Amino acid sequence: MQTLTPELQARAAKIKLLVMDVDGVLTDGRIFIRDDGEEIKSFHTLDGHGLKMLQQSGVQTAIITGRDAPSVGVRVRQLGITYYFKGIHDKRAAYAELREQAGVAEDECAFIGDDVVDLPVMVRCGLPVAVPEAHWFAKRHAAYVTQRSGGQGAVRELCDLIMQAQGTLDAALAEYVK
Repeated sequence: MQTLTPELQARAAKIKLLVMDVDGVLTDGRIFIRDDGEEIKSFHTLDGHGLKMLQQSGVQTAIITGRDAPSVGVRVRQLGITYYFKGIHDKRAAYAELREQAGVAEDECAFIGDDVVDLPVMVRCGLPVAVPEAHWFAKRHAAYVTQRSGGQGAVRELCDLIMQAQGTLDAALAEYVK
């Protein structure tokens, strides 16, 4: 388990909704394009299981992404992510709509991103998070930078951090060693 600073503990304890970017966060940021134009993305199973555990603990999950790749829609359905905003050019407006739909305040939202296009959400949410490969300006506005890379368990690290702060992680993990 991580050692959380009092400020990080307080921020993470309030989270009711985790919002994620996709490319560079749930993936390593590379996009493979087949000759027919189909995009291929690679997702990490650690992130997927972390999201399922987080959802079971009562935290809602959402994606706001600028791209519209069919593979992301498949992954959203596989993971049971409730809110999916795709092809978004104005993340600020999508974030406001999302919060209204989810019924949460800004300080009850965490967001994990990797680039300046994520800043309109990062500067408004209660827990802004960046991955290590994020643009330096995005990292400057993050309250936390994950140790794990995008597409390599960064989202799982954040899920564990939130659950740890909310006191739900130990019980969730204990279920696997009964």
